[in-house]
Amino acid sequence: MVINVKNKKWILFIVLFIGLCVIFFILDPFNYNNDNNSYIAEKSSTNQNSENNKENISNENNTSSNSNSNITNAENKDTTNNSQTETRQGVFAEPKEETISSFSTKIYSKDSSRQNNVQITCNTLNGTIVKSKETFSFCNTVGPSTKEKGYQEADIFDHNGKKKKGFGGGNCQVSTTLYNAVLAVPTLEVTERHEHSNYVPYIEDGKDAAVAYGSYDLKFVNNTGSDIKILASASAEAVTVTIVSLKN
Repeated sequence: MVINVKNKKWILFIVLFIGLCVIFFILDPFNYNNDNNSYIAEKSSTNQNSENNKENISNENNTSSNSNSNITNAENKDTTNNSQTETRQGVFAEPKEETISSFSTKIYSKDSSRQNNVQITCNTLNGTIVKSKETFSFCNTVGPSTKEKGYQEADIFDHNGKKKKGFGGGNCQVSTTLYNAVLAVPTLEVTERHEHSNYVPYIEDGKDAAVAYGSYDLKFVNNTGSDIKILASASAEAVTVTIVSLKN
């Protein structure tokens, strides 16, 4: 078969055209596919970064939440500890009070001066705390009966048993009432006590306790093992003394 020159040119042209097309698609000189891949990779990377950011934000929120929770728990723990501390302190600061003895004597005299003196002495004595193993002194606790303190002259006995007027008349009824309250507690040891030089109507013989500042006193030692508190009160009819044990 004879191919003319003109046909040869067309065949060569077609072959070159096909060759160029193959080279274009295979080699991709304009990086068409790479651009698409790059776009897809960037999009994928952006989405991944977004997810990572969301995860990081979530983790930060969780961390913040945990931190707040830890702070709250710490505060609650501190509050609980403080509450427990306050409760324990409250227990030791406020000992339990238990009445271990009480005694009353009747007031026969209606003399206002005597009533005044009894009231002042009871007010001074009331609330006195005697520590464990401590010695109580009536005269040291009440002190001298003076006009400056509000005491008035009332009947008292001299050494010979005769009545006379003196500041603090009536104090012996308070000391006598206390003495009998002390006698009811075996672990309160009386170390000093004096009888009157004459009969007193508010107590039976041998149960009185005369006091005079600087000479006669009423003393006892607290051997109960706990502190005690003395409560004293007076009305127009009676004097009452109560002894309270203070137990932790």
